[in-house]
Amino acid sequence: MPITIGITECAEWANYEQWIKSASNDITVVLLKPGEGEESFVSHCDGIIISGGEDVNPALYGKPQYIEEYKLSGFNAERDAFELSVIKEAEEYKTPLLGICRGSQIGNVYFKGTLVPDLPSKGKTSHSGGVGKYSTHGGILTKNSRLHHIIGVEKGEVNSQHHQATDMPGKGLIVTAVSDDGVVEGLEKAKKHDEEFFLLVQWHPERMDASNPFSGKLRDAFIKACEEYNKYTDLTLSISVTP
Repeated sequence: MPITIGITECAEWANYEQWIKSASNDITVVLLKPGEGEESFVSHCDGIIISGGEDVNPALYGKPQYIEEYKLSGFNAERDAFELSVIKEAEEYKTPLLGICRGSQIGNVYFKGTLVPDLPSKGKTSHSGGVGKYSTHGGILTKNSRLHHIIGVEKGEVNSQHHQATDMPGKGLIVTAVSDDGVVEGLEKAKKHDEEFFLLVQWHPERMDASNPFSGKLRDAFIKACEEYNKYTDLTLSISVTP
């Protein structure tokens, strides 16, 4: 069954599009970006990916002092506001949502969580290979979490290109993956809803080989959730219009 997946705009948007489309010919991918009211398109999507990119402004999680303290810059206020609105609407429609890297961070901030402003300053130096370069490290999943159930292993290798990460999880979220040096790599909702897909991951599955379960199995589970959402919304619509 054809499905539509919306992906928020970023500099490497094409990688996300290719990653998703490589799984099926029945997927339409649409660009969601600020400035043109595209958050309203969430209601027409069967799934949402919040992509990677710039740092989230620490003022949004109550730490404006981090800007000067850690010499942070390059924020995109328009994107921050837009993606928060996309998450809000996805929550209202119960649309399957996958946050990746920055997407994980803004997702945590939406639920009133906080971020580590600069990992190297905290002694965590293995999460970036430099500007435009990816490093790799181990990932450990919480046994019996949804993420563990999807990926099917407790440990594995993931890529990494970030200097910020989740600090305190947002309200209702739990940590279900960490790097081998203790940085948060995955979040999901503490209260399980079998029909709801909501996962936030710090690594970049769209830049990994699909044979790695941290990429391929995650993608396939997200698409399956989108397909189920599509069936459910179609059924609900047909019932609502039946005389």
